[in-house]
Amino acid sequence: MTFGAIRTSQAAAYLIAGVTLMSGSAFAHEGAGMAGGFISGFTHPIFGLDHVVAMVAVGLWGAFLGRPAIYLLPIVFPVVMAFGGAMGVIGLPLPGVEIGIAGSAIVLGLLVALAVRPPIWIAACLVGAFAIFHGYAHGAELPHAANAITYSIGFVISTGLLHLTGIAFGLLVAKPAGQVVVRGLGVAISLVGVAFMSGIA
Repeated sequence: MTFGAIRTSQAAAYLIAGVTLMSGSAFAHEGAGMAGGFISGFTHPIFGLDHVVAMVAVGLWGAFLGRPAIYLLPIVFPVVMAFGGAMGVIGLPLPGVEIGIAGSAIVLGLLVALAVRPPIWIAACLVGAFAIFHGYAHGAELPHAANAITYSIGFVISTGLLHLTGIAFGLLVAKPAGQVVVRGLGVAISLVGVAFMSGIA
């Protein structure tokens, strides 16, 4: 591995370590909601490691798949997530939410690690299915004192930034050493998902 690839690997490790340290809980959905509006919505995804790894994985996979996935997947996720959030706000039942969230990290991480390249419509459907669980969980715990509109705007912007982070690392696939780094990140994300799933069981 070249010196540049080593530096990139170190940067990726520092990013994951920093996110892990910032996360106050393994799950973003256990008392992490703060009363407020935009700021509350913006910070909520960042302090939930389950959400962070899934968002980064979407960006990584999109970059790995190339066009049009690099643009489409980061759009599909927040759009469908908003639908799931609305379901959570009005209280529609959705079983297995935490399992779906943990499963999203496992599956998306493995898709990146194994360099899976399905047709774009299948990739979009997978991402959208997982987005419903993430959106539902956050919608169900929307702080009572929060302005739903400004909270949602902050949440979507923050989610988009996490996608961009994944895309930035995913663009490393243009070089052979970079592909190793990206697929290694996929393995790490999948292992985080396994840790979440172990906590649920």
